[in-house]
Amino acid sequence: MGTKKDFDHGIVILGAGNVATHIALALKNNNFFVRMVYSKTAESAKILADQIKTDFTTNINELPLVADLYIISVSDSAISKLIENLKVNNGIVVHTAGSISMNLLKPYFKNFGVFYPLQTFTKSRSLDFSEIPLCIEANNTFTQNKLLSLAQSLSSRVELINSDKRKVLHMAAVFACNFTNHMYSIGSELLKSEKIDLDLLHPLIHETAKKAVELNPGHAQTGPAVRNDKKTIGMHLKMLKKYPEFEKIYSFVSESIYKLNKKTD
Repeated sequence: MGTKKDFDHGIVILGAGNVATHIALALKNNNFFVRMVYSKTAESAKILADQIKTDFTTNINELPLVADLYIISVSDSAISKLIENLKVNNGIVVHTAGSISMNLLKPYFKNFGVFYPLQTFTKSRSLDFSEIPLCIEANNTFTQNKLLSLAQSLSSRVELINSDKRKVLHMAAVFACNFTNHMYSIGSELLKSEKIDLDLLHPLIHETAKKAVELNPGHAQTGPAVRNDKKTIGMHLKMLKKYPEFEKIYSFVSESIYKLNKKTD
């Protein structure tokens, strides 16, 4: 297990968004020394630095050259430019992105890897970080051991996953989380148009999520599409004529549900 002593030169957080905030708080709560927070936005950097009682900067050239670990947790599109300007001695540099290859870091750093927490993060929501799967990848044994040591101190679920498999995991997470939440948003819009309380769907949302975890999602599938109930599907599509985008989604997803479940019967 990692200790503060294992990282006594400190950890630098590059980024101050949702993921960076939760990682920084988890490190602080487990007594790791977060040496500095960097962000292009002074307000965001200061808010996070104040939370974990450390220094912050908006100038990448002010980051310490000597630290044990640099965690890059910015938007995917910002990683490339950031690493071009990041100067470190022999510290480990990792990014937290699900869909970016570890080898993006290879031209710039001796010890590098990926520290990918598989969860949806919002700054204002508290999470038990110990329950969040941490997916680790490293370019050498030294880096891997250090990252594993740190990860195992923060989470009870740590996996070694290479870049190719992590991309598939990230894609699956988009389906399971982002797309699912979009469906909730569509349901909310449909109810709002008829002045119906979204609260009525809450028990259904909770039970659907519980079944997806406790059962194989394919076995948990219900509804008109899996039954190939053409009468109900036709009625719903007719009702959705005034929402062309929602109509397309309903039709396409219903067909996908039927085909996938027919194949796995």
